[in-house]
Amino acid sequence: MTNAWFPLISGIEAAGTVDLAPGGEFAPGQQVVVVGVDHPIVDDGNVAEKVRAILPDGVHTALELVGTNVLPDTLKATAVRGTVCFTGMLSDTWTIPDFYPMDYLPNGVRLTAYGGESSDLPAETFQRYVDLVAAGKLPIRIDRVFTMDEIGEAHRIMQDGKAVGKLVVQVE
Repeated sequence: MTNAWFPLISGIEAAGTVDLAPGGEFAPGQQVVVVGVDHPIVDDGNVAEKVRAILPDGVHTALELVGTNVLPDTLKATAVRGTVCFTGMLSDTWTIPDFYPMDYLPNGVRLTAYGGESSDLPAETFQRYVDLVAAGKLPIRIDRVFTMDEIGEAHRIMQDGKAVGKLVVQVE
């Protein structure tokens, strides 16, 4: 699970919806239980089957952060009239070879993408996020705090995917 999940999961919790989150770098479910996910799912390459065991009709909305290599599984986990937003390339797989929409997209599932910056968001959307953080309703999980002398260790932990939350480096 990437640290990108944590603000998203916290936002989902603040909205009062049911959330499912795949992960797999730690013991099964450990990294997402920490932040309050209702249904942690260990990603073994077949997330759609596990999602549909919990929600037989599929999810209404999915955010794909990993890449095009797992996008078909995310699409299969999504309900008819549901939407998948593709916004991540963590796998470093950037394209879909021989893309043929009629075979690739399940009937009735919408696919969209977002590749912008926070400045693309409406000011009120960004402010709502900031207000939730300030009020303590959208916690930002900090895994560890490092000094500048420990920056190499912080980088190793980040690169190895061993952090469950943000890594902070103090500059003073």
